[in-house]
Amino acid sequence: MPTRTARTAWNGSLETGEGQVELSSSKLGTYDVSFPKRAADDANGATSPEELLAAAHSACYAMQFSAVLGAAGGTVEALDVKAEVSLGPDPEGGFRLTGIALRVRGEVSGIDEATFLQAATDAKNTCPVSKALTGVEITLDAGLEA
Repeated sequence: MPTRTARTAWNGSLETGEGQVELSSSKLGTYDVSFPKRAADDANGATSPEELLAAAHSACYAMQFSAVLGAAGGTVEALDVKAEVSLGPDPEGGFRLTGIALRVRGEVSGIDEATFLQAATDAKNTCPVSKALTGVEITLDAGLEA
């Protein structure tokens, strides 16, 4: 399996500095980052490590869940996966990820709801990004749609 890379160029202090994150492997783009925008309710055109982790986690989970559902005999028509990554103060100083909430809704034929829900949990536990983030509480809200 290949190694993927990203690069950040940063200028200035935490409070006044800013940077650009480059998705180097895919060459899909360069995105602005800054701590004030990271900590604000409105990101105002800048991304953050938490948003990038949410993107990685939702994509990884969708892939893993589709594999687990297929192994369980399901046929995936569609999965809609949302990941919310929260940042907050760390009691030991600085900041930490305070939680990740995964929400998935799926249109899957060939399985019942109990099998869907078990597969959802199995995928959460076996997704490579979930495994990498074991120090963060990850919650799951899964639902099978007709």
